[in-house]
Amino acid sequence: MKRRIITTLMFGVLVATLLMGCSKKEDGEFLIGIGQFAEHGSLDNCREGFIAGLEEAGYKEGENLKILYENSQADANMSSQISKNFIARDVDLICAIATPMAQSAFGATKNTNIPVIFTAVTDPIKAELAKEDGSPSGNATGTSDKLPVEKQLEMIRKVLPEAKKIGIMYTTSEVNSISTIEEYKAAAPNYGFEIVESGISTIADVPLAADSLLEKVDCVNNLTDNTVVSALPTILNKASKKNIPVFGSEVEQVKIGCLASIGLDYFDLGKQTGKMAAQVLSGEKKASEINFEIIEDFAFYGNSLVAENLGISLPEDLVGSAKEMFNSIDE
Repeated sequence: MKRRIITTLMFGVLVATLLMGCSKKEDGEFLIGIGQFAEHGSLDNCREGFIAGLEEAGYKEGENLKILYENSQADANMSSQISKNFIARDVDLICAIATPMAQSAFGATKNTNIPVIFTAVTDPIKAELAKEDGSPSGNATGTSDKLPVEKQLEMIRKVLPEAKKIGIMYTTSEVNSISTIEEYKAAAPNYGFEIVESGISTIADVPLAADSLLEKVDCVNNLTDNTVVSALPTILNKASKKNIPVFGSEVEQVKIGCLASIGLDYFDLGKQTGKMAAQVLSGEKKASEINFEIIEDFAFYGNSLVAENLGISLPEDLVGSAKEMFNSIDE
């Protein structure tokens, strides 16, 4: 009996020691977790912008801030595990990048006091992160990267005056993609287009889905669907062989070979999100008191090398208004 008591006491000391090592603040630092759903340019820019926004607001890593960073590599189960790990570490705040990660973090933190600040979530209402009026559904808020669907369709019509069918590939489990597909289908007839959709379940489905889709369309329009974006080089390679243009949804996609995009700057999106997180860390506001924000600073981005390879002349008014033009393709 005595041995059992001693063993129990030693176990208790070990647990207490581990918990002390997971303290929310170490030497006055805030401890935050950044969970990113997938690894690609736009989400990377979001993360970098988020950290920059925090720093501008007075929260700098190595001084008064410690950051735990995890990437789920587009695996929903891993997103759930990452959220649970952050909770076990008793972080002060979770930054969730992309819809699946935001949903995971929001669900995991419901019975805790840990706020969630999300970013790159196209439709927070459909994702059940916010109510119809934009107010939070719980202790979570952040920024939306809602796409300018009408402006994108108008741009595609200018670039391809004879095109009729636009192909869009999307992940059937991503609510943001489903929401955006419906918006495209509703608006496309106003510009003389028909949307041909192709749903996938995993990244492994992309090659065959791309082959099938490219046989049916005049061009492809890429969303901010994280699984599809992760496989975008595959789509671009197949489309290039068939001389079919692919339009992107943000600047990073244009850099790697999309013809053009009306999109936003994801670094700026992350930066705005970081400033919102700083309000929560400072105690100025609770996440549950801040409506999510939609960033609407859209601009035209074009790739003249891709246009030349496709034999397409980009309209002068678009080129003249471009925030940035590229003449190369990033590998």
